[in-house]
Amino acid sequence: MIIGTEEVQAINSFYKLESLKEIYGLIWLFVPVLTLILGITIGVLVIVWLEREISAAIQQRVGPEYAGPLGILQALADGTKLLFKEDLLPSRGDIHLFSVGPFIAVISILLSYLVIPFGYRLVLADLRIGVSLWISISSIAPIGLLISGYGSNNKYSFSGGLRAAAQSISYEIPLTLCVLSISLLSNSSSTVDIVEAQSKYGFEGWNLWRQPIGFIVFLISSLAECERLPFDLPEAEEELVAGYQTEYSGIKYGLFYVASYLNLLVSSLFVTVLYLGGWNLFIPYISIPEPFGINGVFGITIGIFITLAKAYLFLFISIATRWTLPRMRMDQLLNLGWKFLLPISLGNLLLTTSFQLVSL
Repeated sequence: MIIGTEEVQAINSFYKLESLKEIYGLIWLFVPVLTLILGITIGVLVIVWLEREISAAIQQRVGPEYAGPLGILQALADGTKLLFKEDLLPSRGDIHLFSVGPFIAVISILLSYLVIPFGYRLVLADLRIGVSLWISISSIAPIGLLISGYGSNNKYSFSGGLRAAAQSISYEIPLTLCVLSISLLSNSSSTVDIVEAQSKYGFEGWNLWRQPIGFIVFLISSLAECERLPFDLPEAEEELVAGYQTEYSGIKYGLFYVASYLNLLVSSLFVTVLYLGGWNLFIPYISIPEPFGINGVFGITIGIFITLAKAYLFLFISIATRWTLPRMRMDQLLNLGWKFLLPISLGNLLLTTSFQLVSL
């Protein structure tokens, strides 16, 4: 069979069209990821600026409050200084472990954003094990801190890494038990299903009212997971000369702060998703014409704004707590986690399970 010139041109045009479709699909595959990363970066910058403004107001510090319009120049100056500082390496440390530690901490926290719904159908990966994946991934970040402390070959750094690992284990268990209680109430571990289960009854259906004990335990445990005052024992400056960060400088030193603020933001978003109804406000779903309904552009935009507003409310509480309460001792921190929060969270889980069995 002889193929003519027209048939050859048709076949070539077909393959070109298929190639363009593949390239187009590949581009659109990266668009949501890049958009999420850009949004996260802006969110972290806002948190840094908010913390400086709130701390300046509480402690009457002149620099962060008056350097530039609204104190923006102070944060930009500090970030630029870290970016251009010399990257020093310890002469007797393990260079490979020393270099990979900060990246493990940052990447593990970034992966947690994959399962966070910022609005209706606005989630990068709606997985059935969404909250379980977040708990698993968040446990990797302290390993990066431990690797950093060990690779520094410094007793203060290694002690800070060990403190980070001990603190993470102590508060990860109560945090997990609180999340399991929420999953039982929602009959799902998907973050989207958990939000939609709360939206059926409006404001009264928020898990904040159905799980008040779990909410308080989750709040305390999430602050400890983020190593925020009064739980910043891994980097207690008065005791450990900045802990696992002692030997770091430049951009690697800045990555630890980026990881800290990323973890704080993701914890705030999960508080919103698990207890505060996510993108829902106060009323259950009602029939509204497009584009003002929940499926429309306006509705999705409002949902994103509501989610971020709730998250930044928790951020304000955590920032104000940092500049108000004194630091705990290490024995007090471990006693609070193992002897107080763990029994309470376990009892809360048993009560939730009993309630679910009775209601069947």
